[in-house]
Amino acid sequence: MVSRFLSKIKEAGYAHTFEDLIILPGMAKVEPTEITLTSRVSRRIRVELPFVSSPMDTVTEAEMAIELARLGAVGVIHRNCSVEEQINMVRKVKRSESFIIRDVVTIEPEKTVGDAQVLMDIHEISGLPVVVGGKLVGIITGRDVRFTDHHLLVEEAMNKDVVVAHDGISPDDAVDIMRMHKIEKLPIVDNENRLIGLITYKDVRNRETHKGATRDKNGRLVVGAAISPFDSERAAKLSKTADFLVMDVAHYHNLNVIETTRGLLRKLDDCDIIVGNIGTKTAALDIAARLDHVDGFRVGMGGGSVCTTTQLTKAGSPTPFATAQVADAVEELGLDAPIIADGGIRGAGEIAIVLALGADAAMMGYVFAGCKESPGETSVIDGRMYKMHRGMGSASARQKRLALDRYQQPAKGIPEGTEAWVPYKGEVAGVVSELTHALKAAMGYAGAANIEGLRKEAVVAVTSSAAHTKPADLVFRIS
Repeated sequence: MVSRFLSKIKEAGYAHTFEDLIILPGMAKVEPTEITLTSRVSRRIRVELPFVSSPMDTVTEAEMAIELARLGAVGVIHRNCSVEEQINMVRKVKRSESFIIRDVVTIEPEKTVGDAQVLMDIHEISGLPVVVGGKLVGIITGRDVRFTDHHLLVEEAMNKDVVVAHDGISPDDAVDIMRMHKIEKLPIVDNENRLIGLITYKDVRNRETHKGATRDKNGRLVVGAAISPFDSERAAKLSKTADFLVMDVAHYHNLNVIETTRGLLRKLDDCDIIVGNIGTKTAALDIAARLDHVDGFRVGMGGGSVCTTTQLTKAGSPTPFATAQVADAVEELGLDAPIIADGGIRGAGEIAIVLALGADAAMMGYVFAGCKESPGETSVIDGRMYKMHRGMGSASARQKRLALDRYQQPAKGIPEGTEAWVPYKGEVAGVVSELTHALKAAMGYAGAANIEGLRKEAVVAVTSSAAHTKPADLVFRIS
């Protein structure tokens, strides 16, 4: 009789990695230029490109999130910082572009010009509407500040003859007004002259330049933020500003984590919350059974380039395997819950694999860590530029997080991540362009015109070990 322990080996299945899989060519029905990549990252968040930057402190802060959203993708701001720092980064993204800015930074006339300069520096803006009791009385710009004594009162330096518009104005009409009056800021007021918004020339022009950008209903760039299920205060504050929240848990299939999330979801039902990371169908089924709703899953465990969980513990779930497992659960339950595949993705080939296996988007850290917009430290090694990339389970990342966040007292006494120097890649726009073209080429080979078609049409095959063997160097003799 076979022992129950031996049967664990005999009945073991395959948890395939990216190296094991390949997409077989199919009948090409469209040219790569005709392929669309529109998808979702959560129940209510749509994107033109299925790319998400990982919430790592060497990958995603405001600059990265802004550029990705402009390009049609999206970024998730890391939580390895204070609550205030994370909220300010999210706000910077939301304020970076908008047709009408609703959260307007203002100043009172009795403040000094120096106070105005400080506000402009803090918020990285070039002008402030001046209000009294909510009503617009003037505007002070960077030009007024630069050439005025900082001890003067704002009311002495501001422009009192302010050109305004009303809610409902079109972008074209706003541009016409600003050009006519040679102004760069157009306050929006109601019938009683109360300030309700602000249009800037730069934002309107950016809107035209980035037509495929990921925007909310007010025209602002979309951004996500990472949270812990145990930090309800941070989550509540971020939910008022961020477009969606991402659970940042290495092993989300944990009863305490799930039960804590259930209470959080009921308080924050107006903001999409993506749960994860998970790696099995069972995990997805258990989570769906215990939570009132799921807005999205983040899947893959231990497969990241700077994650050492699987090497250290022999526990994990390779991203392709995890994606297929969770996709089966989502389909079985009929859930409206997009899947973000996370870990080990180094290029378009891996993205094509996870999309074919049921993912809606791919989350990447390594791919974006070497970009100009990432916050990682830059260094020159042997004449080449590199940027620092570290796992959020690394010793240095854990040390910073524990110093900042009382909710992050570790349940594990060992780090599960490492640090590495990655080659500098230049601007993220170039990286996204390369990913986009290569992914469309991969989908073209599979015979798919869109992501849904890739799921239906793509045939995934398992390669043999010979596929990973590098050919011997060829020696050419010239006689």
